[in-house]
Amino acid sequence: MRRIINPFDQSVIAEVEEGTTADALAAIAAARRAFDDGSWTSTSPEHRAAILNRVADLLERDKEDIARTETLDTGKTIVESRIDVDDVVAVFRYYGGLAALLHPKIVPGAGPDVLSRVDYEPVGVCGLIAPWNYPLLQMSWKVAPALLAGNTIVAKPSEITPLTTIKLFELLTEAGVPDGVANLVLGTGPEVGAPLSEHRDVDLVSFTGSLATGQRIMVSAATTVKKVALELGGKNPNIVFADADVETAVDYALTAAFFHAGQVCSAGTRLIVHEDIHDAFVAEVARRTDLVKLGNGFDDDTESGPLVSAEHLAKVEGYVEIGLREGARLVAGGKRPDEPELANGFFFRPTVFADCTRDMKLVQDETFGPIITVEKFATEDEAVFLGNDTDYGLAGGVWSQDLDKAQRVAKRLRHGTVWVNDFGPYLPQAEWGGFKRSGIGRELGTSGLHEYCEPKHVYQNLKPSAQNWFARRDT
Repeated sequence: MRRIINPFDQSVIAEVEEGTTADALAAIAAARRAFDDGSWTSTSPEHRAAILNRVADLLERDKEDIARTETLDTGKTIVESRIDVDDVVAVFRYYGGLAALLHPKIVPGAGPDVLSRVDYEPVGVCGLIAPWNYPLLQMSWKVAPALLAGNTIVAKPSEITPLTTIKLFELLTEAGVPDGVANLVLGTGPEVGAPLSEHRDVDLVSFTGSLATGQRIMVSAATTVKKVALELGGKNPNIVFADADVETAVDYALTAAFFHAGQVCSAGTRLIVHEDIHDAFVAEVARRTDLVKLGNGFDDDTESGPLVSAEHLAKVEGYVEIGLREGARLVAGGKRPDEPELANGFFFRPTVFADCTRDMKLVQDETFGPIITVEKFATEDEAVFLGNDTDYGLAGGVWSQDLDKAQRVAKRLRHGTVWVNDFGPYLPQAEWGGFKRSGIGRELGTSGLHEYCEPKHVYQNLKPSAQNWFARRDT
């Protein structure tokens, strides 16, 4: 039994039964049976799409309850949680409208007496592993396309924030997903997650989380040569040129870095500012950072909630200590808040470091907390170099009123998403994923559906006749 803790005050909000390796194996077996009997895979894409749209209806019906649970579980503000539920609805509706993409495609140019087509078949049993920061949203990015494609699934949410995923799977059943098709197992990575990447009856594993865990999953999956989809985070540059709308760029810089207390894989925590505006820009970012209101996610005036756990709080504090040792200049935050009413929560003041350089661990590591590092650049080439100077390649931003320049820089940045004069929005219909160590494959968009499909080419000769290629002489 695991107690689920509210990170605002460490109160117990629920107790859930944790699964074991045996439970994970039983879920894999159930998914394998459900896939192999063909009853789900043989349904039409339109039928499966209709179920996804029913799930969206149910999410809208229960939106307020789900959002409240998400805030209790993660600490984020209720406004953020409501946005999350709306985004999940949009994901299910988007994939609920893509049934036609799963119909066979006729291949042209095969010849007058040939029928050549490509079928899009489900991969099979899919292991879906989601992170703790956006538990409902990230799971929806996997569940919706996997089910539409006709797969069966075994899902493992983070053991820290499982509650809204439990609710989602209840809604899948209510919407008409058959028994054995959608399986949920709670528990830790070693106990429950490992079998999803190791077991021969799992055909695909999709994971969102840390680089280190993703690397272990790749190694485990290699033994059975299963398909792997990985989204492994980022260290995301936010580049501000001297001709940017400074007031707006400052405002977005705060949102890019401090939304959900910086616990966002695409957070723009690496701020790269042109030397002509650097000092004034840093001063304004620091001033506004010190004004950020921390508190209970249910309070209307709260702008940011706590970190998710005591362990994660200690990790973020450790990075502040590293930054100070490396010589970065602390200009805002860098400590726990002083307010007595926040003392029981996992709170940390939004933090800004100036005088940062590319060789610092603070600059290169994904701190996954409310820490901005600021670097200075002089030329466009230097801005691009710094923006690409990372092992990751998930997302980045460019700020300039010269749109030709902004587009040039966006083209040169090696990141899966680049925002111009914005930071953070995504669309269900646009692919999401990263270059380099930010992962393999894409979620969302049509590519997010095809991750869960196996294309099969079927070639039919309509007028077969003997070729007489071999043994052509009579003997």
